[in-house]
Amino acid sequence: MSAARKIIDLRSRPSFLHEFYGSTPGTAGYDTARWLNRRVGSHDDRHFERGWTLDGFVAEIRAAGIAAATVIGRDTPTVATSNDAVAALIAGQPELIGIGSVDPQRLGEAELVAEIERAAALGLRGINLEPGFGALPLHFDDALLEPVYETCARLGLPVFLMTGPTTPDFRFNDPAPIGRVARRHPDLQLVVSHGSWPYVNEIVGIAFRYANVNVVPDMYLFLPGSGLYVEAANGFLREQFLFATSFPFRAMKQTVDDFLALGWRDEVLDAVLHGNAERVLGLA
Repeated sequence: MSAARKIIDLRSRPSFLHEFYGSTPGTAGYDTARWLNRRVGSHDDRHFERGWTLDGFVAEIRAAGIAAATVIGRDTPTVATSNDAVAALIAGQPELIGIGSVDPQRLGEAELVAEIERAAALGLRGINLEPGFGALPLHFDDALLEPVYETCARLGLPVFLMTGPTTPDFRFNDPAPIGRVARRHPDLQLVVSHGSWPYVNEIVGIAFRYANVNVVPDMYLFLPGSGLYVEAANGFLREQFLFATSFPFRAMKQTVDDFLALGWRDEVLDAVLHGNAERVLGLA
């Protein structure tokens, strides 16, 4: 079934990008990558070693039957991948789509706007924000983030919001502020990486109210309570739900196979596997 359908992966990173992704055996990052893979159900907790080279990473994408994968940049005090590095990584690689990142606490407003504009000029298709992982944790609707939302709305770039249970202070995983951002910026596409898990009911309710909220549970789709994501995507959420593996923290091919076994209505699969991604990323 996976070979017959086009698939776009909305969250992926090659392991070699950073120690956090398991690039170096014997480090805390490598051990954490193995631990997290086990927690989210990867059968092989060392699979990410195949992503230690660009050729290996692209080979994994192809072997999983994935047409294209978005490489998510990060800009936090502990994990950073510059927009130039993401742009260089995707250059000449038809399977890769770049997503930039900015840290509003590190950059002043003018620098922030200029960097987003520069990322767009580099060919990056969105901007990743991680307010809960900043030097000072922020809620998604903090005023400091407004220039990001306003600039991305003006440029037609989606904003990827990092959520989920690895947020250091769990108060900043609260999805309610995402709804407030969606209401203030109705023309801005918001991509909720990790699907705000375990706040499944809450993010599904927010996405019901705001059509510009796109839900991407990625590796958390296979954990307790996640059946509601599938139920919603088989109904009203079909145009706002997107597939992702979250490689290197879950195996690509296994995630495709596990995803297709979750009980999808046949008529929603093309939308959730690639159609919604093409719309959000401006690829259609």
